[in-house]
Amino acid sequence: MQRGWPLLGPLRWFRYVNKKVKVKARKDEEVRGWLFTVDPVSASMVLVDFRENGGVLVQVVMGHAVEEVQVLQEADRRTADHLQTMFLPPRTCILEPEELNRRKGSIRRWLEKNWVPVEEDGDELKVAGVLTIRAPYRAEDCCSSNEIILDRIQRLVQTRTDHPKLLPETDPESANLSLTTSRD
Repeated sequence: MQRGWPLLGPLRWFRYVNKKVKVKARKDEEVRGWLFTVDPVSASMVLVDFRENGGVLVQVVMGHAVEEVQVLQEADRRTADHLQTMFLPPRTCILEPEELNRRKGSIRRWLEKNWVPVEEDGDELKVAGVLTIRAPYRAEDCCSSNEIILDRIQRLVQTRTDHPKLLPETDPESANLSLTTSRD
């Protein structure tokens, strides 16, 4: 059992990571779960509880509220691996360079067909100077700080007609998308 949680510091907190713990917080609250991480500034704990139905419950216990921490169980290899990978983005399949080039060319032609200014920059496509599309060139691979352009280009990429696996009956005229850019 450990008291004075916020005073322990990161080196001691690390000993509790990937362990099932019971945390006693203020007002006689008790929380159990696998300790995923501890915020080094606030000493707040992120606990993960795997449910029997396959779901996951993630709870944050504020560091200042922690009164006592007790280790209940060490993580086996499978649990530790699951904890470390559960917040990572899903893995994408690895595509051959020829397939990536085909996809990049297909997206570029689709954008140009829809009067969207696009340039190749190495493995990336630059759209109107404000949006980037990275491999493997899907709607979710678009990146921009301009939310309006990001949304419009993502929708346009999703409705492309030259990709038979997506929406084969999509009419580019019915997409009702427009992108206007000005260059000073």
